[in-house]
Amino acid sequence: MTYCLNLDCKRPQNFDGAEFCQSCGANLVPLLRGRYRVLKPLGQGGFGKTFLALDEDRLKTQCVIKQFSPQLKGTKALEKAVKLFEQEAMRLHELGEHPHIPALLAYFEQDQRLYLVQQFVEGPTLAQELHRQGAFSEQKIREVLVRLLPILKFVHDRHIIHRDITPTNIIRRKLDGRLVLIDFGIAKLLTESTATQPGTKIGTEGYAPIEQLRNGQAYPASDFYSLGATCVYLLTQIRPEDLYDPSVGRWLWRDKLAQRGASISDRVGWMLDKMLKDLVNDRYQTADEAMRDLRSALSTPAFASPQGSSRLTGASSGVTQPPTSGTPSHSGNSASNSRPSRERLSSAASPSQPIMPPSSPRSYGSPISGSPKIRRCLHTLSGHSSWVVSIALTSDGRTLISGGLDDRIMLWDLSTGERLGILTGHNKPINCLATSPDGKTLISCSDDDSIKIWQLPNGAMLRSLAGHSRDVNSVAVSPDGQFFASGSEDRTVCVWRLRTGELLQSFTDLAGMVRSVAISPNSQILASGGLDNHIKLWNLNTGHLVRTLTGHSNSVMSIAISPDGQILASSSKDKTIKVWNPNTGAVIRTLLGHTDIVNSIVISPDGKTLISGSHDKTIKLWNLGTGELIGTLTEHTNSVNVVAISADGHQFASGSSDNTIKVWQLS
Repeated sequence: MTYCLNLDCKRPQNFDGAEFCQSCGANLVPLLRGRYRVLKPLGQGGFGKTFLALDEDRLKTQCVIKQFSPQLKGTKALEKAVKLFEQEAMRLHELGEHPHIPALLAYFEQDQRLYLVQQFVEGPTLAQELHRQGAFSEQKIREVLVRLLPILKFVHDRHIIHRDITPTNIIRRKLDGRLVLIDFGIAKLLTESTATQPGTKIGTEGYAPIEQLRNGQAYPASDFYSLGATCVYLLTQIRPEDLYDPSVGRWLWRDKLAQRGASISDRVGWMLDKMLKDLVNDRYQTADEAMRDLRSALSTPAFASPQGSSRLTGASSGVTQPPTSGTPSHSGNSASNSRPSRERLSSAASPSQPIMPPSSPRSYGSPISGSPKIRRCLHTLSGHSSWVVSIALTSDGRTLISGGLDDRIMLWDLSTGERLGILTGHNKPINCLATSPDGKTLISCSDDDSIKIWQLPNGAMLRSLAGHSRDVNSVAVSPDGQFFASGSEDRTVCVWRLRTGELLQSFTDLAGMVRSVAISPNSQILASGGLDNHIKLWNLNTGHLVRTLTGHSNSVMSIAISPDGQILASSSKDKTIKVWNPNTGAVIRTLLGHTDIVNSIVISPDGKTLISGSHDKTIKLWNLGTGELIGTLTEHTNSVNVVAISADGHQFASGSSDNTIKVWQLS
């Protein structure tokens, strides 16, 4: 079909080969600029129309074409519209480097009309998502803020104001579930003079602040207003203009939530109220300011649904205390001074108490007495087309799961070595895998910035979590299976509810990229390590940094905690393994023997053996109590990237850059 580009045409679809539109008689253009085939309209605004098209020169790749079509020729309105169009082209070219803003592909004039060609982002807008799924939960609003504020920082840092943030201008990208900000058609350069022609109205009614609607003035704070209006609309399904009572100058969105039995935590509510202030100076002035308050809010869990309860819902009342000083507090390199996010973590460690009190070891079958005997390799599993960098074993000892640089997750029968299936969903390497204690859930993290939750044994994807802005390197599940932690190259550690995927807590502004995370047996302490060469211990009850372990001279690659919680081990790019007392921060001993980076370590369930895999192609077994080297395995022909051990301690597995997994037996 050939589409008529005459905006006044009533029936623009025509059969291929026609020279003139059968409806309006206008000349038909099969290919704009000789390459772009218009398929259908996507939308229409005051300054033009948007089409979905195919780029015939790029393997028929879908793209978006914006046709500039002013109706007021020869007037000041035309001049302003042309200027806005040219601004959009320049701004999109500058902004297109951001992964969550569509790239500008081309800009041209044809038949006295101007056209922009942009990257096509497949997926529903938040307005469509709201229509299909209903009002957003607080968890989803938090996600909107987590995703949009960094984009606005990027935009504002380039002295640009979007000026039309609405649910229809935010797309959830089908490829990865990430939010993309579109339509910079009325974006404005942030200059000393922000005024436009008197009487000019820019923006969408209900979402645009008063300064835009009165005379076209816009500031970074104007975008925060629009973002706040977007959030309250998504929460209530009521248009923002119907949520404000001008007679008393008050927003009614909280009242509307209460009418349907819903609520929102005080910190997130406080943020939205600040965004929606009438006076420009009363709103957030920078994205950094808003993100600082968001980090504080993220340290407090969203409300549990009225239909059920969980012991990961926060304080016993289920309500977060409001900020005592009128603004959320900040505590430097910690999550925040908020109330406990898990009521079972009610007794935080004090200086006089060990931060990892001894735990009663769980039973894992027959204990391994003395030093384990290293037997031959049971299986060599081949199937990955690139390096194997992640492995997990289910608690029943039946299934091994592997992930590699080939972007695939593979499931294997541990007893036979048979491959059971392949899980696809990530589009970049799989950095880490973890299974829940009951063996029914798999967590994967990837260079594609996402975390995915899978059901075992059928491999169904339950959800994809988008809380990090860079590669996610590590995940660890709490011993009770209630929550898990993730560490990322964005220098944050996030804590999530396993059952729902709710973001419970976020530790931000770390000094380096995070390579490894671990959780203590009592589920009270989170350990993180990375490119700053240090290990940080966090109290999951308070969100405070408890202790920093210093001793490695290069990046920390892997962390393991003994079953009784009294020993923490770490491996590093400095070719060493250090054994620590986590309660004092003292180094108990340093294990020397590897000749290259020690990529991965694991401690046996009985707490007696430490297994390490190194870039030097070897696996070493150590007596954790004495530091004695028990043995070295040299069967891999390339770097050993990961080691994992079974719940009964009788088998362990290794993954290598030789593209194989090896299964070993201990007895």
